[in-house]
Amino acid sequence: MDLITTHVNADFDCLGAMVAARRLYPHALLVFPGAQEKGVAAYLAQHDDCAALFSKIREVDLAAIDRLILVDVSQLERIGPFAEVARRNGVELHIYDHHPGKEKELCPALARIAPIGATVTIFCELFQEQGIVPTPGEATAMMLGLYQDTGSLQFTSTTERDYLAAAFLLRHGAELSVVADNLVQEMTADQVELLHALIQSRQVLNINGIDVSIAHASSPDFVGDVATLAHKIKDMESLDAIILVIRMGDRLILVGRSRRSEVPMNDILAEFGGGGHPQAASATVRNFTLIQVLEMLPMILTRHVTPLWRAEDLMSVPVKTVQSGTTIQAARDFLTRYNVNAAPVLAGATVVGVLTRQTVDKAAQHGLAGTAIDEFMNRDFFAVAPQTPVVELKELMTRRDQRFVPVVDSGRLVGALTRTDLLRHLVSGQRALPVQGTTVHGGALFKRRPIERLLRDRLPPKIIELLEAVAAVADRLSVAVYLVGGFVRDLLLRKKNFDLDLVVEGEGIVFAEALAAALSGRVRTHAKFGTAVVICPDHFKIDVASARMEYYLQPGALPSVEEASLKLDLYRRDFTINTLAIALNQGRFGELYDFFGGQLDLENRVIRILHNLSFIEDPTRVFRAIRFAQRLGFNIGPHTESLLRSAVRLGFVARISDARLRNELIAILQEEEPLPILRQLATYGLLPHVQKDLVLTEKIAKLFVAAEQTLNWFQLLYTGEVVEPWQVYFLCLTSHLDDAAMEEMTMRLQMPESQRHDLLAGRAAAHGLLTRLTRKKKRAPAPRASEIYHWFSPCSTTVLLYLSARADDEIRRWISQYLIHLRAVHPELTGDDLHKLGFAPGPIYREILDALRFARLDAVVESRSDEISFVKKRFASVL
Repeated sequence: MDLITTHVNADFDCLGAMVAARRLYPHALLVFPGAQEKGVAAYLAQHDDCAALFSKIREVDLAAIDRLILVDVSQLERIGPFAEVARRNGVELHIYDHHPGKEKELCPALARIAPIGATVTIFCELFQEQGIVPTPGEATAMMLGLYQDTGSLQFTSTTERDYLAAAFLLRHGAELSVVADNLVQEMTADQVELLHALIQSRQVLNINGIDVSIAHASSPDFVGDVATLAHKIKDMESLDAIILVIRMGDRLILVGRSRRSEVPMNDILAEFGGGGHPQAASATVRNFTLIQVLEMLPMILTRHVTPLWRAEDLMSVPVKTVQSGTTIQAARDFLTRYNVNAAPVLAGATVVGVLTRQTVDKAAQHGLAGTAIDEFMNRDFFAVAPQTPVVELKELMTRRDQRFVPVVDSGRLVGALTRTDLLRHLVSGQRALPVQGTTVHGGALFKRRPIERLLRDRLPPKIIELLEAVAAVADRLSVAVYLVGGFVRDLLLRKKNFDLDLVVEGEGIVFAEALAAALSGRVRTHAKFGTAVVICPDHFKIDVASARMEYYLQPGALPSVEEASLKLDLYRRDFTINTLAIALNQGRFGELYDFFGGQLDLENRVIRILHNLSFIEDPTRVFRAIRFAQRLGFNIGPHTESLLRSAVRLGFVARISDARLRNELIAILQEEEPLPILRQLATYGLLPHVQKDLVLTEKIAKLFVAAEQTLNWFQLLYTGEVVEPWQVYFLCLTSHLDDAAMEEMTMRLQMPESQRHDLLAGRAAAHGLLTRLTRKKKRAPAPRASEIYHWFSPCSTTVLLYLSARADDEIRRWISQYLIHLRAVHPELTGDDLHKLGFAPGPIYREILDALRFARLDAVVESRSDEISFVKKRFASVL
């Protein structure tokens, strides 16, 4: 007799695999070895056709079994009463499983085992090989198993073969609505109570640098589907790994879930007789108490969690070095320029010493600024190899009291480590393990966590396809590429932003050219800064830059640029919330890197600079801090605000170049709500730095409110005309200035000549027109349509919107009438028609067409024939 079975506490993969195996063994009995998960039992209760396929174990003569088919299991201790059958001589054993490594002890006659997401996938492949077509009911049961064991195809254990299996099942009638109804279920009251107890008891063990959560609880009665509780806690707390230990009556249920390959749950729980795969495993324990298991877990975890942190995983590259023979003063300037406290000293390419800021400062104070650093550098230093374990590195740095450690490979300097790097790693950075084959350097790695799912949930398919193309090019060129800047910040804030900024640890322009070729686009390069813009065929743009560091030769000046690592590239940025990066290379696609606590500042909604001289080196950051705070609804951190006020008080804002000041002002006026930002600028005394007479009175503030309402109204007209709102707001902000002050301001801000002319001439015309119309409406009757057209037609739309914001309701109605109706009125006759009527070409054509337009506006003419009659009568003397 043939019999198909699986492991105790059967899940949907067991169910689907058993149903599938019956097609390969059509005369076999289907028998569960024990209880099923609650969801499986509920499914069978609702689907009689599927339940009818299964026999009760008490109805089976175990002695009559001569062939035993195991699915989703390959361990005797997990198949209940069928373990004795499997051991019996003469019983042929067949195994189908996706948990390799445990089958050898059973010596099966046939084994189909593969490290894939679900056992169901194996049967899908067998069906296709043998031409077997599942029924819709079978396909649905199999899809349930596939979706449960792969987390709806999202677990890291999911393979390409699982996706192909899902497509096969969907093609043969699998009902996804049934899958969704059975996999997403409300928790019972017992589960909720158990979940609360688990959350309350959760503790974190740091095992070899990785946080593993342990939670325990007890229940007098059996509670089903406790595996779902592990998933919930893992997702709620964003955990890398968790083990639940739950006492139910006389037994313990252990459930493990892991996102990290370094925490193999199948091996860990195998110590308790359990099984599964690296990402998900379980065990049932009867011979230990809850306390004993909790005491055993730390030792077991230590044996199985073995990360390989080495010096090369923490070191910073490239390293700024000082050459032997450099003077103390030159070395002091060097350390200040690059904002570092220590540097290796090289003789040629060999490290011969370590120089610290403390040493050069003291030497300079003693009048030794012109002496060579060789006289005072530390020659009694140690260096380490890239492969040096962090545990050994910690011991060396502590014992030798050396704050700066060169990393040397075959006599060549390849990186450097500081005590701060090591401390940050030991406190928090060690939670993120280095990825084999790719090294992210920098000991200040506070957090690294996967956010690929967030990327795919928040971004349109077009952007995802572009990012995957970036990853492919990066891997082909063997360079590391990251998404950085506002895109990452806004992604985490759930704000829409599709401006892609890429940083390349390597030649950014070379990468950009390769990316443009892959996308059939073109590239615009800026060699001086190592940047480029890739322009796709649909004109979508991607900014690309080499990872670089900047230093400022004087406050307010543009920075000098040099090649650097990702960490140093991010360190040059303005605020911590803009220092986040997302890796794009395949194998770590979607991993978020946070070197400077940006995530915490996003969570706390605070704007914070990276170092105390940030506003001094680049005073434009004063404006950006206020702009970001108002745009995002954040607060400026107390220390950052203090430094901001100091930069203003000490006059560093006055050193900003005119062009950069113009750009910052335009950026502020381009915000959706510029008025709150301008209020803050006024509070900090920054407006006079733009123009000495610039103020924000309550009258101007009301003008901004009116301008915003006017712009919103105009956008709702859907005319298709492009208007720059910032220009309207600029006119509002400067409305109180006289013409001379306005001209001086636009010249000092180096506005383009055409833009200057439009703003100055338009503003003067608007002010003059507003004065005339205000007088006119008091003593004249309602104007004719042609008059309204005559007033407003010389003005640009930008000027008219500004005028509308300043005007009263009546003048605003006239402007509205012009923009909506009057400016679209044209005569039917053209120059060709006038020529046919006998008029000689010349300036008279413009006079006639204008007269026709005014006649149309005032309803004097309404048709083409009316226009012809009007022209013949009005301009008869010209014919």
